[in-house]
Amino acid sequence: MKLKGCEILNKKMNLLMFSGEYDKALAALILANTARELEVDVTMFFAFWGLFLVRDPEKATSEDKTLYEKMFGMVTPKGPEELPLSRMNLAGLGKQMLLDMMDDDKTPSLTDFLNGARKKGVKFYGCKLSVDVMGFKADELLPEVKVITAKEYLADALDSDMQLFI
Repeated sequence: MKLKGCEILNKKMNLLMFSGEYDKALAALILANTARELEVDVTMFFAFWGLFLVRDPEKATSEDKTLYEKMFGMVTPKGPEELPLSRMNLAGLGKQMLLDMMDDDKTPSLTDFLNGARKKGVKFYGCKLSVDVMGFKADELLPEVKVITAKEYLADALDSDMQLFI
């Protein structure tokens, strides 16, 4: 398969998702889904705030957590639809305006793009250090998320044709 003269067969893209903001997560997932449609192998590595995107809202727990971890879990987003905007969030008003504009244009939601990436075989990895520091348990994340070390992530990234940090 070719795209404007560029060979895309056997290409690999790696996205490091550090942001926990709706618009940045939307951009990352649009790129991931589009790359998969072009048959590009896609890996997403979620670190720190980026983990909120792959946090399963149905599986959040305070069991076996320290007081700080419980408090942190209570005040942080539980899943993609709770993520704020990076700019002009305006206590949620800006995000609602964006969602309304997306709805007017019949644009899929962030959750739709996330589920599309899951179905298309995007590989999801969570940063072990980030998971530990932020007090998450691996089973609080989406089932597709494999928790790996930074060294394992870098081995994957070094094998990629394109690396993006969002």
